[in-house]
Amino acid sequence: MKLLWPALCAGLLASAAFAADAPPGALACSGCHPTGKGVETPAPRLVGRPAADIKAAMLAFRTGARPASVMDRISKGFGDSEAAAIAEWYAAQKD
Repeated sequence: MKLLWPALCAGLLASAAFAADAPPGALACSGCHPTGKGVETPAPRLVGRPAADIKAAMLAFRTGARPASVMDRISKGFGDSEAAAIAEWYAAQKD
């Protein structure tokens, strides 16, 4: 049991660091978009992705240029500056 504590603590510290400077709305993305490398979901991983790609996708979802199941509605909840802040934050995250 003692061997699990270092791994558990490291994971919790990484999660806390990940969330520490997140702009409003950014952490909600992890409900669908995985933050870990080993997690497979239909939604692509955002961590480390170029900010320009994330911003372009958000705009395409918002305008209806890109088909979506829920991102069309979610993206309408963010203004340009909010979407840019989220995109830049995810792009800056490292594994």
